[in-house]
Amino acid sequence: MVLALIVLSIIAFFVMAIRQSPLWQWAIAAAVIGILAMLRPEEGLAFSASAGGWIVALLPAIVLGLLCLAPIRQLVLTGPAYGMVKSILPRISRTEQEALDAGTVGWDAEIFSGSPDWDKLFAIRKPDLTPEEQAFVDGPCEEVCAMIDDWDTRHNRMDLPPEVWQFLKDKGFFGMLIGKEHGGLGFSAQAQSQIVSKIASRSVAAGITVMVPNSLGPGELLEKYGTPEQQGQYLHRLAKGEEIPCFALTGPHAGSDAAGMRDVGVVTHGEYQGQQVLGVKLSWDKRYITLAPVATLLGVAFNLYDPDNHLGKGQEIGITLALIPADYPGVEIGRRHMPARAAFMNGPTSGKDVFIPMEFLIGGTQYAGQGWRMLMECLATGRAISLPAIGTVSIKGALRVTSAYARIRRQFGIAIGMMEGVGEAMARLVKSAYQFEAARAMTAAIVDDGQKPAVISAALKYRATDEMRGRMDDALDIHGGRAVQDGPSNYLFSGYQTVPVAITVEGANILTRTLITFAQGALRAHPYLLKEVQSAQNADRRAGLAEFDKAFSGHIGFILRNMTASWWHNLTFGRFASSPVEHELKRWYRQLHRYSQSFALAGDWTVAFLGGDLKRKQMLSGRMADVFSDLYLLSTALKRYEDDGRMPEDIPVIDAIARDRIAAIQKGLGEVVDNFPNPFLKFALGVLIFPLGRRARPSSDRENFRLARAVLGQSNFRDRLTRGVYVSFDPADRTGILEDALVKVEAAAEIEKKFFRAIKKAQIDRRLDRDAIADAVENGILTPEEAQIMRDADEATDRVIEVDDFAPDELARPSRHRSDPFTEAAE
Repeated sequence: MVLALIVLSIIAFFVMAIRQSPLWQWAIAAAVIGILAMLRPEEGLAFSASAGGWIVALLPAIVLGLLCLAPIRQLVLTGPAYGMVKSILPRISRTEQEALDAGTVGWDAEIFSGSPDWDKLFAIRKPDLTPEEQAFVDGPCEEVCAMIDDWDTRHNRMDLPPEVWQFLKDKGFFGMLIGKEHGGLGFSAQAQSQIVSKIASRSVAAGITVMVPNSLGPGELLEKYGTPEQQGQYLHRLAKGEEIPCFALTGPHAGSDAAGMRDVGVVTHGEYQGQQVLGVKLSWDKRYITLAPVATLLGVAFNLYDPDNHLGKGQEIGITLALIPADYPGVEIGRRHMPARAAFMNGPTSGKDVFIPMEFLIGGTQYAGQGWRMLMECLATGRAISLPAIGTVSIKGALRVTSAYARIRRQFGIAIGMMEGVGEAMARLVKSAYQFEAARAMTAAIVDDGQKPAVISAALKYRATDEMRGRMDDALDIHGGRAVQDGPSNYLFSGYQTVPVAITVEGANILTRTLITFAQGALRAHPYLLKEVQSAQNADRRAGLAEFDKAFSGHIGFILRNMTASWWHNLTFGRFASSPVEHELKRWYRQLHRYSQSFALAGDWTVAFLGGDLKRKQMLSGRMADVFSDLYLLSTALKRYEDDGRMPEDIPVIDAIARDRIAAIQKGLGEVVDNFPNPFLKFALGVLIFPLGRRARPSSDRENFRLARAVLGQSNFRDRLTRGVYVSFDPADRTGILEDALVKVEAAAEIEKKFFRAIKKAQIDRRLDRDAIADAVENGILTPEEAQIMRDADEATDRVIEVDDFAPDELARPSRHRSDPFTEAAE
């Protein structure tokens, strides 16, 4: 009886903890178990008459029952906890609160919950374009890609040629997100992402040039917050390229800590258009501002003060945004920066005591002091689109050219792609191309669903650009000397050069990883934590305690569920975790649920134990960010499989991706456990998350080599992995030469086998003083027709492996075609 009662109690605990049962159900369960404990089977199921025994047996139920009463619970439990939280937690600053309020949560909250609702994943729209958007991608976008000569852009001009600038303006590339009512294209985030991607696959400088006006810039700010007069004055001109915008946020002393900017505006009276009006005397010093050298319209962020309280908002109003014509008196545009020798326009801007009228404030005086929230809302969406698009297309473009080169280039008598060492790097390109296209597409779809995914966008920005760095390294390693020698025919080096730009902008990756993704995500996406923090900062203690009591009670249930579910799913290897599908990828959904539960447990304990120290413990925070992002990435890969129609040939790449992601998640959680500051919690986390040790392994050599071989040639699989990349088959084009050669090399494949067998048998000899193909015809090894096919393939291969060279004076002095970029920018 005792053993049965213990087993029953354990089962009841597990079931109720996993179900997050309310407190009154725990009280009832405790009462039932207490009553059963008083049974005496040997006496015909009679109850013990001992009063003391009854009190002991029912004491847990009595205590739990009393805690169901809010006044008692607040007196003995949540009240003391509320006081402790108020004393421990630092106050959330205004800028931190505005950052938290700016974004929305969706699928990221499901990951943080530990029990993802699969319906919410499948509810995210497919990454489809409208017929109008697709026509634009297939039309003007293809046309401008064909117009771009990247070498001329980055070496001769350090700028896009005038005809490309004009084409971008005429076709509306700078107004993709501006509504049609204002003359813009009114495109979706998905369309913007794909258009920027395709252009960046041709020239990163051109991609950035198109990206900036459609990302964090005056256009989006005006559409969301501008006054009707501002919208009428500027949006149409921005949409048509008649105005070129830039936005100045970063300064010499305020980079990652943009909220600490020293730029200042003071509300005062001054002269504007011959009249005395109320305005702002503004001083600023900004740098790294993309498009500043050619901008006609300058957005500026600054701290606004109103010492005489003209606006009725107090003396310290806060971060405010203004829109100023670049030719306005006092505006200074400095000399160009040269970010990683990239050709896109970038430079500083400054102004000293520049008086602007109130009508220059974006949104007017109504939005004075709300600039940080405005910026964070725009950044939450812009960061989700722009840099992930460029990072992803760089990976896909690298795969496209490298897979062709690895098939065309031969060493030791075989295509280099057939060597396992090359295949290892090639497999990483394959997996990353599939994975990050999945993440790019789903994240853009989330934006189109109306969300502002601040946490997801931060995670994807740092992961996509960091992956871009690794895969560009792989592509250069495979190409060897072909990629190192720069020149007009080098299709990799420009992208390789600009990798540090993507790593740095829109939040440097170290900052984004260690301070934003998990630290903000834990507050924003946790089901209870933000409510607890907000209640602890409520000036009304009674109202705050009532809010805290509700949130804290839910949090206790959340902790119990995390502990029991994590231990159970890890003990059973996720066999009983949920899955929305019954097909061959079911096991990966279960693993995603399993490790989401472990992440929720580790995240909850990390935040609860560290509290305000979370910002200092950036190594732990960074590892938790990695785990979150791996969970998100895995979910996007699984979602892509569904959206693409469950293509059977995709299963091997998804299996390999899933194994890599799970191994990385386990490694990240293991490092969190190993470095957890509290010894007791460290031990408990280890038991709950790794009850049977750390067993996950990444994809195998065999799997990876198969993936590498699958892209060594023309195929639908290769095309789908590199969709969205500009592809040319023109042998006069720097990437078209690869596609042309690949066709010819594959056509000659069977003929080459006969040819190389003859070489091995010493029937012919391949050397510079002999025409081996002619010898093969003469010896009857090849027919004249076969010889021509092989000769075409050989000549195409020679063109592919050629590198550029220069006369010394070409490199020692500027080309005669190169104009002064500063003069040209001004013109």
